[in-house]
Amino acid sequence: MKHALIYDAIRSPRGRAKDNGGLHELTPHALLKQLYSALGERTGLAPAQVGDVILGCATQHGEQAGNIAKASTLYAGWPSQVPGMTINRYCSSGIDSVALAALKVQAGLVDTALGGGVEMMSRVPMLADDARVFKDPAFAARCQMLMMGNGADLVATLHGVSRAQADALAERSQQRAAQARDAGYFASIVPITRADGSQCQQDECIRADTTAASLAALEPAFARAGAMGIDDYQLAAHRQLSAVQHIHTAGNSPAMADGAALVLVAAEGALDARPRARIVASNTVAADPTQVLSGCVEATRALMAQHRLTAADIDLFEIHEAFAAISVMGMRELDISEDKYNVNGGVIALGHPMGATGAMMLGTLLDELERRDLQRGIVSAAGAAGTGSALLIERLP
Repeated sequence: MKHALIYDAIRSPRGRAKDNGGLHELTPHALLKQLYSALGERTGLAPAQVGDVILGCATQHGEQAGNIAKASTLYAGWPSQVPGMTINRYCSSGIDSVALAALKVQAGLVDTALGGGVEMMSRVPMLADDARVFKDPAFAARCQMLMMGNGADLVATLHGVSRAQADALAERSQQRAAQARDAGYFASIVPITRADGSQCQQDECIRADTTAASLAALEPAFARAGAMGIDDYQLAAHRQLSAVQHIHTAGNSPAMADGAALVLVAAEGALDARPRARIVASNTVAADPTQVLSGCVEATRALMAQHRLTAADIDLFEIHEAFAAISVMGMRELDISEDKYNVNGGVIALGHPMGATGAMMLGTLLDELERRDLQRGIVSAAGAAGTGSALLIERLP
């Protein structure tokens, strides 16, 4: 099999998912068009060289419906012969898109492919697709599809994660993200131009003034939903528990955001540009659906076991902060030290444009491996219903 090499990984800033957010006025097609152009400028990529475009998008509704991967390339003026495919594995979609692009290159089906994702949550809100599996409680229970925050509270209960520990992780995420932003560590960001000529240049969701006291003052966000029947469903599946502890708030949960990302994957010698890293392996797992979000931890564990690696063998981890308890539990379960884990903050601080997040995290990981002159990293994200996906990469000299 051929090696799948990463030639570049770029992203937009994360905009607040509000009407006054920095990216709100752009359609998802217009946002992607600017990233397609930037990728060509940075690498010399000609659109006709691309064998496939695979984008993640969790809410394929309205402006994001109609196979946005294909539609956006046509909107951008790319040749009509370039294929496009949009995928949805919830919040791990961005990682899965890159993994699929890499597999096509490794198999020799194409020489060059794009992975990535887009989610404009200010224009197409989460759950706007009105899926029965999220609006009909009885049907959701039959499908074992629970809301993310309640799954995170169950993880906290099962693994003894306290509110204080969750808030401490959230505070650290904010501090690290603010420091990285101010120091210019997010080299993968491409400034996005608005209609009036002004630019969105930095992530907007970071709250640098977050303190332990401000976090402690917030009310639990998912207790009400739990009391409406979700707690009972989870307790029936975990009879050793007497109650679900609701520790997650708006402050230690992911921030909704707008954004898009692209990762250019190609075979060796397929492009004139210099490759930056090699995709060594990828995997996807399906863990306990009642925990909803533990899949990112299990995917990381499985990927390391598959290659006989421990946390000591990995230079940096970029793992989805799918609510604070997941990260607290993940570091503990996988024996990952704080100095290797989300060193520039995670999505609690930076924001979580669902279908794009995994590809954004990959770019952040690669930026930091290069900045620190390190070699090996893992990026992992949770989807819903217990799924999770991970990538192992090695930076090239």
